[in-house]
Amino acid sequence: MTETAEDYREAVLSQQWWEKRSFVGCDFTEADLRGLRTQGCTFDQCDFTKVDFEGSRHEASAFRSCTFDRSVLAGTRWSSCSMLGSSFVDCRFQKIAFTECDLSLVSLSRNRLSKVDLSGLRLREANLTEADLTGADLRGADLTGARLAGAKLDGADLRGARIDANGLVQANLSGVHVDTETAIAYAAAHGLVVH
Repeated sequence: MTETAEDYREAVLSQQWWEKRSFVGCDFTEADLRGLRTQGCTFDQCDFTKVDFEGSRHEASAFRSCTFDRSVLAGTRWSSCSMLGSSFVDCRFQKIAFTECDLSLVSLSRNRLSKVDLSGLRLREANLTEADLTGADLRGADLTGARLAGAKLDGADLRGARIDANGLVQANLSGVHVDTETAIAYAAAHGLVVH
């Protein structure tokens, strides 16, 4: 059963367990979702503006083309989830944990993601312009097509990450930890002839 365009604004739904539920175009603005657990749920084009997700757990759930505006994501855990095409604006990411998640086409522009573990995640074509990724763990992440202009990457770990030439040109990799392969690709992207 799919719930379409339902109004959950300011609803208190904390500590609930949702399994295989489907939501399309639902409005969760300012809802209390602290401690919520979802498994196999789908959320398409839902609005999570100012939602408090603190301490929630999500497994094999999809949040596609959803809006997270000033949402509290602190202490949340996301495992095997898809966030395809979702937009994050001024969210709180402290102590967030992503495991085997797909963040392709997400917009994380201007968000503070310093010291967040994003290792191994799929971030293909993600918008990371002007995001604060200081000290972030991006080891093994797929950043193919990601927009990195103005991103703060000082101290970030990009060893084993996949970044295309365009991303390497946009990104300021000063102070970033990279492997030899990325260093050579970075040099080539900036016009150096590597022998």
